[in-house]
Amino acid sequence: MKIISWNVNGVRSACKDDGLDKLKDLNPDIVCLQEIKACQEQIEALNLFKGYKLHVNQADKKGYSGVAVYTKVAPKNVITKLGDKRFDKEGRLLYLEFDDFTLINVYLPHGGRQKENLGYKLEIYQKLFQFITSRKNLIIIGDFNIAHQDVDLARPNQNRDNIMFTVEERQQLDKLINLGFADTFRFFTKNSGHYTWWAYMANCRARNIGWRIDYAFVSDDLEKKVKKSVLLPDYLGSDHCPIMLDIEL
Repeated sequence: MKIISWNVNGVRSACKDDGLDKLKDLNPDIVCLQEIKACQEQIEALNLFKGYKLHVNQADKKGYSGVAVYTKVAPKNVITKLGDKRFDKEGRLLYLEFDDFTLINVYLPHGGRQKENLGYKLEIYQKLFQFITSRKNLIIIGDFNIAHQDVDLARPNQNRDNIMFTVEERQQLDKLINLGFADTFRFFTKNSGHYTWWAYMANCRARNIGWRIDYAFVSDDLEKKVKKSVLLPDYLGSDHCPIMLDIEL
């Protein structure tokens, strides 16, 4: 089963570069999108992934945040709420339960350039941990807005105290791993230079000055079923690139 995740930074904008359309060539079973910045009707009008079931959790605020999932097989249960008023209004989570596994597509808060929303971000991580405790056969995929280790960004020394790389944020991914979840990309790729987000300024993408902040985590009972976990930097249309998890389910 192939699961693709992509922060599209506006699904309608991403379509202009044909990146979303080209993903169909990979024949994914599930496509998870973050930061869609659109409502369900607007996404349906794009006619993406024909024949798939579309699930949308849109933000209350128009043109902001939101997540969507396309699936070949309809889930038996869908949850859109984490239990935090602000987070739930921003449309940042889709929980899809299937017969053999459960998928969470998540778009976690950035925290703010001046860290004005760092407290909110850390609180949401704690609520997410409570939400997933004791759940089995679970895949958590999406934009976590945190680079975990030095190897996960091009310039760690210059960003020690910057948002997305503070000690407090990095500890959240440590906690997730301690709960029994694994960063599947690191099963196969140990070295640096592999990123999923590049700032638009200073030609960062062409120079590969980036951050790996998009992840596919699996619970420990699924680790042996992971066949491949890769980044897809050649797909354009956003300041992020897609990631793909191939897993036997």
